[in-house]
Amino acid sequence: MIEQTFSEPLEIIYQDEYMVAINKPAGLLVHKSYLARKETYFAMTMLRDQIGQYVYPIHRLDRPTSGVLLFALSSEIARLLSEQFSERGVEKGYLAMVRGHMHGHDTLDYPLKEELDKIADKNAQQDKEPQTAITSWKNLLHGEFDAPIGKYDKARFSLVALKPKTGRKHQLRRHLAHLRHPIMGDTTHGDGKQNKYFKAHLGEQRLMLHAAQLNLRHPVTNHVVKLTAAIPDSFACICQKVGWDKVPQRPLDHFSV
Repeated sequence: MIEQTFSEPLEIIYQDEYMVAINKPAGLLVHKSYLARKETYFAMTMLRDQIGQYVYPIHRLDRPTSGVLLFALSSEIARLLSEQFSERGVEKGYLAMVRGHMHGHDTLDYPLKEELDKIADKNAQQDKEPQTAITSWKNLLHGEFDAPIGKYDKARFSLVALKPKTGRKHQLRRHLAHLRHPIMGDTTHGDGKQNKYFKAHLGEQRLMLHAAQLNLRHPVTNHVVKLTAAIPDSFACICQKVGWDKVPQRPLDHFSV
C-alpha cells in the first residue's frame, strides 16, 4: 500500500488551555504503534509539532475514519477526560453512507466479540464472552447511482446518522454489516462487490464513515462543549454523485434526548 502524505496543517476545530480537537483526515493514524512502526504520519505528532506542545490522545478513530479527534494538553486533564469517556458521559455522532435503502430509525443491541490482532494481542484472553454493544441509527437520505450492479439497474445507497452508546472496536462497521447495510468502502466488514463498484463508478476508495460530532463536559468549567467536524471534500464529493447536494452536518440533532 502506498503511504499517504499529509502536507497540510491539521484542521483545529477547538482549542483552549486544557484541550484541543481536530478534524482528522481519513487515512491518518492517531499515534504510533507496533503494527504501524513503518508509518510516518501520525495525528498526535503532527498536532504536537503544529501547536508546539505535547498532546495526550483521549480516544481513537480508525485510520480510514475522518472526524472529531480530541486531545488533552496535560496528564491531569487527560485523566479527567478519559474518565468521562469510560463512564459513557460523552455523546458521539457519526455519518455513514451504506449499501441499500435503510428506512426509519432504531437502536441495535447486538453484543460483539472482541476483535484481536494475531500479533499485537497474542497474549490476550482469546475466549472472552461477547461484549455489550449498542448503536442508535436513523436514516437521513436515500440515493442512487445510474449504473447497473448485479441484477439491479442502479446501485442504491443511504446516508444514516449513528449514535454509538458503547465503544467497541469497529462497532459501527460491524453493526451496519449485521443489519445487511455495510458501510461503503469498508474493506474489513463490507461488501466486496459493492466496494469494487464504488471504486469503479464513484472514483473513491475511502471508508464512508465520518465522526461529525462529539459532545462532552469541559473537565474544568463543567460547561457542555459541542464539537463539530465538517465533512471532508472526499466524503462530500461522493454524496453529490448519488444526488445528495446538501448533507446534514450534525447527526446528533436527529436523535431525541
